[in-house]
Amino acid sequence: MFEAVDGLLAEHAELETRLAAPETHADQRLAKRLNQRYAELAAIVRTWREWQEVGEDLGAARELAAEDASFADEADELARRREAAAEHLRHLLVPREPSDSKDALLEVKSGEGGEESALFAGDLLRMYSRWAERRGWRTEILDATESDLGGYKSVTLAVQARGAAPLPGEAPYALLKFEGGVHRVQRVPVTESQGRVHTSAAGVLVLPEAEPLDVSLDENDLRIDVFRSSGPGGQSVNTTDSAVRITHLPSGIVVSCQNEKSQLQNREQAMRILRARLLAAAEEAADAEASEARRSQVRTVDRSERIRTYNFPENRISDHRTGYKAYNLDTVLGGDLDAVITSCVEADLAARLGELET
Repeated sequence: MFEAVDGLLAEHAELETRLAAPETHADQRLAKRLNQRYAELAAIVRTWREWQEVGEDLGAARELAAEDASFADEADELARRREAAAEHLRHLLVPREPSDSKDALLEVKSGEGGEESALFAGDLLRMYSRWAERRGWRTEILDATESDLGGYKSVTLAVQARGAAPLPGEAPYALLKFEGGVHRVQRVPVTESQGRVHTSAAGVLVLPEAEPLDVSLDENDLRIDVFRSSGPGGQSVNTTDSAVRITHLPSGIVVSCQNEKSQLQNREQAMRILRARLLAAAEEAADAEASEARRSQVRTVDRSERIRTYNFPENRISDHRTGYKAYNLDTVLGGDLDAVITSCVEADLAARLGELET
């Protein structure tokens, strides 16, 4: 795999020159794309140089160890460091999805199980929100339809990294994309008077968040309708037509938002969701691999398509794709999701590396 590095080093140097040119920044779309690629290549260049430098030190240490055994431990330590750098470099060289550097939108929808499923959707929302907060990321609910008992029939959450761009593979979408699918819960519902364990499901769909520069939208292609928002009752129901539904006529994609009190705010939120769906659809059409990844995400909230089970009586969480299993469900739901997601990231990485080596 390392034969590819020479070409990447040349591309890194070329990007450095282009990004220093004022005319590059006159085109925001181009400058953004070049900066993202430069950040990816910078990580590869740093690791490549580390691998080379440690290799040179290792050669010298081995020569000294041949004359003086006291240098043997240093040589062994340098060998371990070089192998770690090589493994990191192999990971960085694995081709990534175009959207792996983007923020994410999560849509959580209740499914089989009625109110219990809606309550579980709320549990998933809190789990993702707390996990994002642990990483120092910002979360924002763009749209939500609550159930009578305080759960969610559907909710859309934006997850955004703060400050500098994350390292390749560590942006919100790169990690959260593995959460797309049907999540099954086994527990005694609050509405169950006999104490029996029930099974229900909620669905999660993950989209890369698209910026206006990523998706070109013609206002003539949009049909915008306003209507009165609905909810479980009380103050959550608006008395004005502030909810917004946007139909993208060429694709037939329909999004709606009623979470904000202002019609203008709901329109802006709906446009964010529409851009994300259009970007995902464009990538799906253009990239067969991305299309295959999308198929693994939820289409209908059916228990037979489950990717993960949350078993409350046993305090167990099981991922059916990777075989990951742990008995700390309570802490996972509290936001300690790293180990679960890491199992998915590593399984995906191993599969990609296997494809490159065959």
